[in-house]
Amino acid sequence: MALGATIYHFTITLSDVDRSVYETLDLRVAQHPSESMRYLLTRTLAYALSFEEGIAFSKGGISSTDEAPVSVRDPTGILLAWIDVGSPSAERLHKASKAARRVSLFTFADIDQLRREASTRAIHKLEDIEVWRVDPRFLDELERHTDRHSKLELVRNDGQLYVTIGAAVVEGTLSKATLATT
Repeated sequence: MALGATIYHFTITLSDVDRSVYETLDLRVAQHPSESMRYLLTRTLAYALSFEEGIAFSKGGISSTDEAPVSVRDPTGILLAWIDVGSPSAERLHKASKAARRVSLFTFADIDQLRREASTRAIHKLEDIEVWRVDPRFLDELERHTDRHSKLELVRNDGQLYVTIGAAVVEGTLSKATLATT
């Protein structure tokens, strides 16, 4: 018998000072049985820190090779943003860059490792892909305080992340990088 997804309910009060976005998000996020908590939290942060009208989690879940984990579409259905998570292959990033006007990657992986993978083939508009690296220690600390019904206050200011969850305040960095080799 196959294991089912675990549903997490996140209520996030978002204060993204860097982008002037202030929202309250009510999210139900399905954790696939093969998905690590670190990946789930990164996917949830990617959604919150990319929040704009038309944003959605993938309908196919994390196992879909044809969809981004998070995407932004206009009212007519045109794909505006492909927001990937983790360590996607060079082929996946190439496909994303051809399919969407904007591609972002939220990762906790080593940037040099991602650059090596990206150099294995030509990637359309490689220099335009925004890479946001979340400190893995931040994610691990956040995981310690996360349960299936969590209320978070998430603040991004000058590349710093501050999450208040319960009585805990978890701080970390969100650094912007590029996959292009210099």
